[in-house]
Amino acid sequence: MTDRELDAAGITEPRLRAAYRRCRRLNARHGRTYFLATRLLPVERRPAVHALYGFARWADDIVDDLHSSATAADRAAALDALSARLAAGLAGADSEEPVVRALAHTAARYDIDHRHFTDFMASMRSDLHVTDYATYADLRAYMHGSAAVIGLQMLPVLGTVVPRAEAAPHAAALGVAFQLTNFLRDVGEDLDRGRVYLPADLLAAHGVDRDMLAWSRLTGLPDRRITAALGAAADLTRTVYRQAAPGLAQLDPVARPCIRTAFVLYGAILDAVADDGYRVLHRRAVVPRRRRAAVAVDGLVRVALARASATGARRLPGRPPVPSAPAGVPNGVPARGGRSWKETV
Repeated sequence: MTDRELDAAGITEPRLRAAYRRCRRLNARHGRTYFLATRLLPVERRPAVHALYGFARWADDIVDDLHSSATAADRAAALDALSARLAAGLAGADSEEPVVRALAHTAARYDIDHRHFTDFMASMRSDLHVTDYATYADLRAYMHGSAAVIGLQMLPVLGTVVPRAEAAPHAAALGVAFQLTNFLRDVGEDLDRGRVYLPADLLAAHGVDRDMLAWSRLTGLPDRRITAALGAAADLTRTVYRQAAPGLAQLDPVARPCIRTAFVLYGAILDAVADDGYRVLHRRAVVPRRRRAAVAVDGLVRVALARASATGARRLPGRPPVPSAPAGVPNGVPARGGRSWKETV
């Protein structure tokens, strides 16, 4: 499948092809949910997505690899070296780092604003010394670089049926929603890394602090106050999904099934966390394989319909694509309590 993707994208130079393959492997190993969704994109656009996510995973591994013996100073030096290679690659130099080579090629091909990569690296550096966030506003400032810019990087690759600036706030919100979902699911693992991403003021509103989270993680004992705080974090995350939802219909129709699938699968992670009683301090909530498969099948059907529609539109010169919500998507909001597409995975 990799050769088919690269051939379709017109990527022929051997070293560049190897670089994209490296990014694809990183995406497949680390981003199981999004990698599945990426398979629903037009084949020629997949290498660019692998480059963007592969680079993000590469930088994140420098900061967060629990199996590495690297010190904070080692990690800072590695991030500095990566930033230097990134700057050179974006300026046109032929990088020896495969992940940077693929990213620079994608950035040039799709005219992605270099500030998005600079902001991303700034947030990665902050993870080396910032271990918690007093308020949600503080967390949002961090997530601009760590998550919102990922959505903004993706927009030129996905394509839109509205001016890109109109779709950008929704794309940024979706990146934030995905990361908030990960923060909730991984709160125990993040504690092991010495970090708490849930805002302190949100926790305090329910009588919870960092020490209580650490106690629960260590003892394996639940506490109703922690459960309430985690439920509030889930509610906050669903609010951000609602902010992101209008952007689905603003995407190129052939790209919508990919992002819609990711939207539903990440929303299902919130459902899995709630269904498990918010025991994320003690175990990772997992979306059942059957639900993941059902969403994948639904995505394939939507891909087929979108491609058929695009083929028909090409036979009618001058007819622009008409933005419309995916069938069966009334509001595009992952929410518990119903049986709509919004929570069916």
